[in-house]
Parts: sequence; structure tokens; C-alpha cells
Amino acid sequence: MRRHILTVLGYIVASFFTQASSHFVIFAQHYAAVPIMRAETIFPLGFATMIIQGSVLSYVFANSRFAGGSRMDAVRFAWLVGAFLVSYIALGEAAKYNVPSIPSWIAVETGVGFVQFTLAGLFLGLAHGVKKL
Repeated sequence: MRRHILTVLGYIVASFFTQASSHFVIFAQHYAAVPIMRAETIFPLGFATMIIQGSVLSYVFANSRFAGGSRMDAVRFAWLVGAFLVSYIALGEAAKYNVPSIPSWIAVETGVGFVQFTLAGLFLGLAHGVKKL
């Protein structure tokens, strides 16, 4: 149970760091230009999302062929999960919503997602006691 709690906490740290930095600092103008964005973020919904996603990430990792491998295996696993989630954000949202620039949207969301899930994979490996690089 401890490793799952640590994974969720690590996922929250990785997600909050990358997404908050992206939305409110680095790419603030990028997101401000999207007409459907809320002026005030509902943080409890974001935290609930991170708790659910971190829980699923930990459970599926623990029951996958990646468990017991190297830290790089944990990162690869996180990249696979990230590809699943980020593909919707980068491509699906660009298809549905009137984003100012589709290429910019895809680049920002893919880049931020890559950083987020790389960090999440590192935390995942640490939380699950992976010792090998």
C-alpha cells in the first residue's frame, strides 16, 4: 500500500509542477488565448484527477511486465500511459475546440506531457523500489 500512496504523491508532484508551470507561467498566454478556458481554475477537480490517474498508474504498473524492471522501464511505462492520455489532450481537444493555433497546441501539450510523464515515471520507479537504472 505504501508504494501506491508514494506513487500517487509522486504523480501529483510531477503533474502539478508541470501543468501549473505550463498553464500559469511558461505558456500562460497560450492558454489565455483559448476562448473556452475558465478564468478561475477549479483546483479540487484537478487534484481529484491527479489522484485517480496516479492510482491507476500505480495499480497497472504493479501488475504489468514493467514491474521489477529498471527505472527506465518505469519511465517507459509512464510514457505509454502518457501517450494514451496526452494523445487526447493534444489531438482530440485540438479537433474539438477552437484553439488559436493547432500546431502550437499540439507542440505545447505534447512537450508538457512528455515532461510530466517522464517525471511521473521517475517517481513511479522510486516509489516501487526499482533500484536499477
